[in-house]
Amino acid sequence: MVQTQPQLSQPAIAWEPLPADYPLPDDPVENIKQPPLAAALTDALGAAQRIQPEMLIGSNFGLTAKVNQKVVVKAPDWFYVPRVHSPEQEDRRSYTQHLEGDRVAVAMEFLSAEDNGELSIRATPPYGKLYFYERILQVPTYVIYDPAEALLEVRYLENQRYALQSPNAANQFWIPELELFLGVWRGERLTRTISWLRWWDAEGNLLLWSSEQAEQERQRAEQERQRAEQERQRAEQERQRADRLAELLRSQGIDPDRISE
Repeated sequence: MVQTQPQLSQPAIAWEPLPADYPLPDDPVENIKQPPLAAALTDALGAAQRIQPEMLIGSNFGLTAKVNQKVVVKAPDWFYVPRVHSPEQEDRRSYTQHLEGDRVAVAMEFLSAEDNGELSIRATPPYGKLYFYERILQVPTYVIYDPAEALLEVRYLENQRYALQSPNAANQFWIPELELFLGVWRGERLTRTISWLRWWDAEGNLLLWSSEQAEQERQRAEQERQRAEQERQRAEQERQRADRLAELLRSQGIDPDRISE
């Protein structure tokens, strides 16, 4: 069955400050995999020095808008804003695009066992997440990932509607706002072996996590130590060889120091 968008009037959208006493959602995380997945995405960007001070990157953080005079808050599992007006603000409770900075460029939702509306186009309260990101926030890139099945979907905003994208030959999706590929990689991080979301650059190089960079540096330092030890051993062998040769010459009545002159 084809799901069609209901024909409703265009909602009235306003970008206003969230009231200081507004109770933000504080629901528990639906899936134990969700926080590590989000943290790994941010960690790799930071390790690659791709996070700038003016950016806002968050997880389970409220994105707000006033729709038809009512405040609406959605908290994606991961999101990216290229530039905010006050990046040093540490007590930020939520983010209202246009008012506080650029619009949200990328939003990600990680599916859980429960249906939480990640694909919902419900155009009346409570608004579906797909509808909210597509029609209200107009997020250019919307990512949905099912960690249980390792299924990744990426949608671009085209003509004010989301269009499902196809991966490249490596089964990765280009994320234009970050100029990176996004794909699934199965392996271990922090003793957890699952199907992670990973970044690759335009040349196809995997962006390493900070732990992988540290391990790479440890291995490089160990290789340098081993090379230095090998050089020391070779120098010691050369010294011993020269000592034996000098001793042989002296036994034959030849002064090795005079030969060297």
